[in-house]
Amino acid sequence: MNAQRIFIAVIGFFFLLSSSPVLVKAKDMGGWQEDGEYNNLYQASELDKLKGNVQKVTTVVPMDGMSPGVAVILKDGDGDKIMIHIGPKWFLGDSIGIKRGEKVKVKGSWAEIDGKDVFMASKIKKGDFFELKVRLTKNGKPFWTMTEEELAKERASK
Repeated sequence: MNAQRIFIAVIGFFFLLSSSPVLVKAKDMGGWQEDGEYNNLYQASELDKLKGNVQKVTTVVPMDGMSPGVAVILKDGDGDKIMIHIGPKWFLGDSIGIKRGEKVKVKGSWAEIDGKDVFMASKIKKGDFFELKVRLTKNGKPFWTMTEEELAKERASK
């Protein structure tokens, strides 16, 4: 009888773990988790702004072992090309609303990854009406790590 209760308790525990959205979400982050090595490179206290023309929208793997992310290569007013990391492809999808040749303003934080400077975006603005926000500017919390309720609140506050 005790063996049967233990078996049922173990099965119940695994069912609880597998149905928990927070645990499943954390497991599926692919290196993009809020407390991960990559995200810890983002420094909300050192925000910077860039503007320029989008040269290319591309896919990147920011660090070894991470799932693919979306990035743009921006050509600034000095003619420098800057790699801008936006977020995980599994969160952003295939179209981010930004195309080659468009003028954008980007807010975010500089980071060095594998000896190369990259810009980690928190917000990208295009024109007067388009804004792609992927992190909270006050603390750098990525939108892809938020609960559905937190994300809905942020999207409603635009």
